[in-house]
Amino acid sequence: MAIASCTCVTAKSSTALPSTEMRAVWQAFVRTLFWSYERGSWPYDLVVIVIILFVLVTPAKWFHDRPQAGASANSKVQFRSQDLATQTHTYRLDASLLAPEKRASKATPELERESHDILARTVDDLRDESFQVVRIDPIRAGDGSIQSYDVSIDP
Repeated sequence: MAIASCTCVTAKSSTALPSTEMRAVWQAFVRTLFWSYERGSWPYDLVVIVIILFVLVTPAKWFHDRPQAGASANSKVQFRSQDLATQTHTYRLDASLLAPEKRASKATPELERESHDILARTVDDLRDESFQVVRIDPIRAGDGSIQSYDVSIDP
């Protein structure tokens, strides 16, 4: 089988594939993918507009995103006991509900205020009710860190 070749310039230009157009498309794709356009150029601005439109126009239900703050806070507060003699209720609060700087090994006014606010937000029976924090007992983990608090309240 013989392969024919032509050295004629006109034959070569008419039969060659236009590689410059595909190369330009590929370069544009790569530059967009790696975000290599200069700030202020029209391709850069176009990509920014596409991103903004995607964020604003995409329906939230596509991502099945549900806030979990309420559910996790409720699961981190547990009713422990009710003392009929003193009319107190005891709840166990996970220490992760408190900011690290507000955690203390002894009851402080700030710790009482924070635990009161957490209970008022998360416990349905205490919502829109007045109650007082009577005692706070820290529960320590095996390594000595505070794992949770037992908070006794007077409803």
